[in-house]
Amino acid sequence: MRLLRIPLAGAALALVASGAAAQRGLVVSPPNPDPRVGLKAGKYDAATAAWNMRLLSATKPSERFQSGINSDLAFIGNYAIQGNYNGFQVWDISNPSHPTLATSFFCPASQSDVSVYRNLLVVSAESNSSRLDCGDQGVQDTVSHDRIRGIRLFDISDIRNPKYIGNVQTCRGSHTHSMLVDPKDPANVYVYISGSSRPRSPNEMPGCIDRGGDPNDPSSARFRIEVIKVPLAHPEQAAIVSSPRIFNDLTEPASHGMTAEDVAELAAAKARGEYTVNLGGDEFVLGAKYTQPMLDSIVKARGGTGAATAADSAALREAFPRIVRAMFGEPETPGNGPRPGPTQCHDITLYPGIGLAGGACEGYGMLIDIRDPAHPRRIAAVADSNFSYWHSATFSNDGTKMLFSDEWGGGGSPKCRASDPKQWGADAIFTVENGKLQFQNYYKMPAAQTSQENCVAHNGSLIPIPGRDVMVQAWYQGGISVFDWTDPKHPTEIAFFDRGPLDATRMDMAGSWSVYWYNGAIVSSEIARGLDVLELLPSDALTQNEIDAAKTVHLDYLNAQGQPKIVWPPSFALARAYVDQLERSGGLPAARIAAVRQALTTAEGQSGSARSGTLSTLAGALSADAGRSSDGAKARLLAAAVRDLSTAR
Repeated sequence: MRLLRIPLAGAALALVASGAAAQRGLVVSPPNPDPRVGLKAGKYDAATAAWNMRLLSATKPSERFQSGINSDLAFIGNYAIQGNYNGFQVWDISNPSHPTLATSFFCPASQSDVSVYRNLLVVSAESNSSRLDCGDQGVQDTVSHDRIRGIRLFDISDIRNPKYIGNVQTCRGSHTHSMLVDPKDPANVYVYISGSSRPRSPNEMPGCIDRGGDPNDPSSARFRIEVIKVPLAHPEQAAIVSSPRIFNDLTEPASHGMTAEDVAELAAAKARGEYTVNLGGDEFVLGAKYTQPMLDSIVKARGGTGAATAADSAALREAFPRIVRAMFGEPETPGNGPRPGPTQCHDITLYPGIGLAGGACEGYGMLIDIRDPAHPRRIAAVADSNFSYWHSATFSNDGTKMLFSDEWGGGGSPKCRASDPKQWGADAIFTVENGKLQFQNYYKMPAAQTSQENCVAHNGSLIPIPGRDVMVQAWYQGGISVFDWTDPKHPTEIAFFDRGPLDATRMDMAGSWSVYWYNGAIVSSEIARGLDVLELLPSDALTQNEIDAAKTVHLDYLNAQGQPKIVWPPSFALARAYVDQLERSGGLPAARIAAVRQALTTAEGQSGSARSGTLSTLAGALSADAGRSSDGAKARLLAAAVRDLSTAR
């Protein structure tokens, strides 16, 4: 079903980045002035700023990976698997204060995003230079059977010795991918492929047909995703089983254009004779690493040698729009009608526990039905003129809310400057109501960054704080931000970590690509500096009991685009976390809060039937309290937690 675009640009809804009530009774006092502003630059010696969290370790990349870009993360057991444009590294994080390198696998590709399940590791490959044999010499031919654009499959039954066991080729490569573990199909996993490059030649892969901007041509390799079925017993037999066309009937949404600062910078670049490109409604300066090979090819084509002439430059400028569309997969407008909408997704976050996925798909955010894994179906789609590029999605644990991030500027631009609008390059929060997405508010990391720091909303995950929606998120060189979005109209930052820019004199790619909570630790993939591990500290916004309750949640594995259903085991920490939240919200009188805490302390010192009896009596009293509480829902959660604790063994 197609939804009308919500007119959000210039909306009267207030953007709340910090200092407001994210849930009842939550009041935060962020440091003022913000210590993230004006940090000293450096690679491994940059100044840092932290609030309500602490850096436990900062581990440099291994030697062959120091020149590559660190990308996304996956986790299994005590290991973090870190993608890199040179392959992947496996870190043993059993001691978060001292990660050690378990192994690395040199196999260049972009972006080398990773996901894992049992003995299977999947790695994305999209670049035209990526080779099946993992060589670093690239692929020079336009059509070549040495090229890999799709996914690589590894056997990690011995995780310290991964075995490369196969590939699945796709028409547009795999920029990212999502691994779906379907509870109804234990014999297989399904991998959803999001490819953003131009379709490859049918001479290289049969069936890869490029119909440009025609979304109605069913043979086109655009306007679809790929679904790959991987038999767990024989992953080498993995193959594409469907190509769902979830983008039908969508047209290009309105975009917000450029800031005055960006317009001035582009004008200066054009005056210097530099080339610019318009992609997704934004105009960028295209560096010499892209344009120089084009000029060289023009010189070669006319039989010349040496530097390009003015005529060569003019020829390139004339051909530039067509060349850029080919390079970046931008379709041409068919006929005189409106431009088509997205031709692929960037990320698809799978939440099999509720049978839904969140598609962040260029110009739209989507709600997708994944109950039939091989045939995902779009339920709803929304667009927003404040969003430049819908990049990733996160559900609340109960599935009633969704958060989408906007990668304005593509991740390589400074988009958190003081002059940048707070609604651009931010998160947009929606409620899910009767299969529709209803906008609530934006969240953007509030500290102004310099023009030397690439900064925009990027990847993150929920932190399993019971009774609340709390997320940790990467902002590239804007650092890491932890925020509460329990009240979707009032998201509030409650912790952060940041470094100074990589270089104080120029923009250079660095910062947190992605950050996730995994079994008590916060793990961040730092683009240029390696692997960071952090921990939360108690504060007015987050008590030690809430942190301890979060640490009781144990995952066997975690993937960047897979969202597990969080279930808290019975524990005294869980009960005390709910008591702390009731105190914060004023849901129970102070005397009653003190009495409940004393009862929990008494029960914890008991055992057997004495403990069960104390807890059972307390649970009954709390059920009665819920009827009188100003925060009845939280009081009922507390009563249930105590009741479960009374029967726990």
